[in-house]
Amino acid sequence: MKLTTKLMTGVATAAMALTGALPAMAAEKWDMPMAYSASNFHSENGVEFANCVAAGTNGDIEITVHAGGSLFAGADIKRAIQTGQVQIGERLLSGHQNENAVFGFDSVPFLAPSFDDSAKLFKAAQPKLEEVLAEQNLTMLYAVPWPPQGLYFNKEVNSVADMAGTKFRSYNSATARLAELTGMLPVTIEAAEISQAFATGVAESMISSGATGYDRKVWESLSHFYEVDAWLPYNYVMVNNDVWDGVSDANKTAITTCASEASARGLQASKDYTKFTMDGLSEGGMTVAPAGDALMGELREIGATMTSEWLEAAGDDGAAIVDGFKAMK
Repeated sequence: MKLTTKLMTGVATAAMALTGALPAMAAEKWDMPMAYSASNFHSENGVEFANCVAAGTNGDIEITVHAGGSLFAGADIKRAIQTGQVQIGERLLSGHQNENAVFGFDSVPFLAPSFDDSAKLFKAAQPKLEEVLAEQNLTMLYAVPWPPQGLYFNKEVNSVADMAGTKFRSYNSATARLAELTGMLPVTIEAAEISQAFATGVAESMISSGATGYDRKVWESLSHFYEVDAWLPYNYVMVNNDVWDGVSDANKTAITTCASEASARGLQASKDYTKFTMDGLSEGGMTVAPAGDALMGELREIGATMTSEWLEAAGDDGAAIVDGFKAMK
């Protein structure tokens, strides 16, 4: 989706009166790639953020949103921003966990499985996260959590043994590890490719929110969604630091105000979207229900293993994040 606004007209000055009218000043144009479909609440929130920036900067900065991985695939968005190919963009935070374990704080199984706990965990991680991003020439403007993650299958699953051999869509290090520990076969698939992957049998299962499944109409290929509330991963919008340094103080204030509004608006949309998408999956013909006690017990054991592994990988930074989070509870 592209947004267009009128170019800001230059203000007449005394010099213009003497020399004649100057050409209209062009707005500074920013491209904002996003990985998810235009109808996804993250993308819709991004469009509202872009509109807010255009209004708040009085037309100085125009942001064009490119949803659905149309400009860059999800895995390439962060690098494109870092290197200045685009000015701003959105990416799944845990998609960078292979660079630094801190990026995976929001995908530690069952550590913060509710919206309230997720907010506390994000607050605990934010200072270190911003420090790491600054070293990578990036500034985070806002972040929004997905609804709680559940398991999708094309069959009934009552135990981890039932998962063995299933081709599992992976989107970060945590999901790949989950596949390994459950005997599934991880296959890296971007959000924009989900529908085709399931339709062609490239993937047969995934862990994701109801929002992703609803947006991609996965009921056309899958039959079951199990509510396990494993974690609430974050999408975040970041800007290139060289670009950000060139923004006037007044416009920075306008943009950060818009970002704060986008964060609050996105959080509420995520909460509202949770039940809506669960109902939508059911209406599409899927069986939607909490996972059974036996399956949840096995998953929690796997979650404990993954938690230990993440804490080891994240070291002192990870321990500080978890300790800070637990202190808020």
